[in-house]
Amino acid sequence: MTTPVDDIDALLPQTQCRRCGYDGCRPYAEAIAAGETDINRCPPGGDATVARLAELTGQVTKPIDPECGDASLPKVAFIREDECIGCTRCIQVCPTDAIIGAAKQMHTVIEFDCTGCELCVPACPVDCIDMPESQADSGQPVWPPARDVDAERAARSRRLFEARQQRLNRRTTRHRRASRHEATVDAREDAQATSDAKRSTIADAIARAKARRAGRE
Repeated sequence: MTTPVDDIDALLPQTQCRRCGYDGCRPYAEAIAAGETDINRCPPGGDATVARLAELTGQVTKPIDPECGDASLPKVAFIREDECIGCTRCIQVCPTDAIIGAAKQMHTVIEFDCTGCELCVPACPVDCIDMPESQADSGQPVWPPARDVDAERAARSRRLFEARQQRLNRRTTRHRRASRHEATVDAREDAQATSDAKRSTIADAIARAKARRAGRE
């Protein structure tokens, strides 16, 4: 019997980090349900998540696949704001919209909404984003906040991720509609230009014919 995707997805930490090799927790859950991948490819969830997935799917518990990285302590992104150039690249890749800022302005992280996915780190062209695990690493007084993977945080991360995907899909749809409209306008203009050219050619031919007749008369 196939395990429902929703049940599998509910056990994942919703970090959307892609370490499992899929574009997010939901696609990974779909792959598990389809029998296309293993249950031990979620480092943020750690051994506890593997154990819960094993119980749910009836599979054998196994260590985290080293190909996906080691299970590590929860992290929260920290932007060294005095070094930020405001390029917005980190904003563009954050799966939960946990980074705020604007072009050519300093960015900062919404601590509670950061899942520690680390996707912003390679996106930063000036390498000003850290992923501290302790106060000593970051130099901040209370950094990072507690980041236990629990149902409430996972549910919030899922909502943020889905809201972002819906917004991006709407933007893509608007872009496609605009492209189709532009293509239609171009086609109409081309057709009109072709029609005008044909009429001009016909008019010229008629004029030449009339001139020839007039010359013979």
